[in-house]
Amino acid sequence: MNNFYSSSEYFYSRWITPLLQTAVDHHPAVVLTGARQVGKSTLIRRAEPFRSWRFHTLDDFDVQGQVQQNPSALWAGADNVVIDEVQKAPSLLPAIKQAIDSQPGRYRFILSGSANLLLMQQVSESLAGRAVYFVLHPLTLGEQGEQPPPNFLQWALTGNWPDETTQPVPPDVLPWLLKGLMPALLPFSEPDAWVRWWDGYVRTYLERDLRQISQVDALIDFRRVMELLALRTAQLLNQSEIARNAGLSQPTVHRYLNLLETTHLFERLPPYLRNRTSRLLKSPKVMWADPGLAVFLAGYYTQDDLQRARERGNFFETFIYHHLRVLCGLLTPAARLYFWRTQRGDEVDFVVEHGRRLLAVEIKQTIQPRYGDANGLRAFLQAHPDAVGGVLIHNGTAVRRLDDQIVAIPWPMLTGSPKNTPLGGRQ
Repeated sequence: MNNFYSSSEYFYSRWITPLLQTAVDHHPAVVLTGARQVGKSTLIRRAEPFRSWRFHTLDDFDVQGQVQQNPSALWAGADNVVIDEVQKAPSLLPAIKQAIDSQPGRYRFILSGSANLLLMQQVSESLAGRAVYFVLHPLTLGEQGEQPPPNFLQWALTGNWPDETTQPVPPDVLPWLLKGLMPALLPFSEPDAWVRWWDGYVRTYLERDLRQISQVDALIDFRRVMELLALRTAQLLNQSEIARNAGLSQPTVHRYLNLLETTHLFERLPPYLRNRTSRLLKSPKVMWADPGLAVFLAGYYTQDDLQRARERGNFFETFIYHHLRVLCGLLTPAARLYFWRTQRGDEVDFVVEHGRRLLAVEIKQTIQPRYGDANGLRAFLQAHPDAVGGVLIHNGTAVRRLDDQIVAIPWPMLTGSPKNTPLGGRQ
């Protein structure tokens, strides 16, 4: 079975595809969202069994006209239907609900779009109890290398640590941070081409996609907020500081953050606290969906500039976050991601919560992980003795035990490895 993303030369298997294939067997509606250009439409049009389903896109004005006049005509004579860019016509959802309810078990819909439909009230209300939701993220390195998902979370969440070994030297991560992970970037091996692509992506987002979702009075102000957030990726979100630096009101900045989150470009990573209610009251972390977008918005266009950037470690953390959230999304149910920080300064970069299991994850750019690098992980395990353990992800080659419940691993054990380097050569 071919579950592929296609570019002009290659097909790339998407790790989420088996979950979608299973979901359509059990649910009348499957919603697949994700940022523009992550490969949603291509996945649906290439993978079985969806490739044989009737396909409509609301980018087509004729289809939009059908929605206004006779929406049920979109699935007349067909039981399996894909509707792409569905966020452009939320009025279509009541008709889909009626079709599902009028003939239970007959229709199956895949609804895809570049907006988080769970955050759009009309959509979530119409599909309540009828749909399951998935998010397609930018490519992982393992998907680019045509590898199956690493079993990182399977062993980490059970504390079944790997044996101490030496892994291959990781590739230089800086070009991946600069290029980013969007499928459309794969054919490009020149940094100038990456920068031009990201420039066009941001312009399209500001000038077309954003205006279709919400009225923004000043696109210049919105881009300024994006740039300020990019410089703060993997750091605590201080909304009042961003408003002050951007010269905007806090309510305006809050609305802009919601729009970025709705369009899957940006996420707020919540803190881990035992009291779940209190998590909503503490400052989240800023996390961008693609490290390449954050690097571009922050104004780093060359590898030399990025090498000297004071935010380089934060961009690397964003890169690891992307891969970790993809793996979390492959579990059933999806694992939840947090970070942990105490008033006295103890912290770990990520906390994975899956049911009653907790795993702490720390990121270090060192090539030689040492005992002291795991102090944050030890503090977390002391505060949460029921946790399965901690993992320190580093830039070296050693798989090394740092404590009874702590192991250090090279980052490719989490991300998988690409087939080619960003500059076009094989590794």
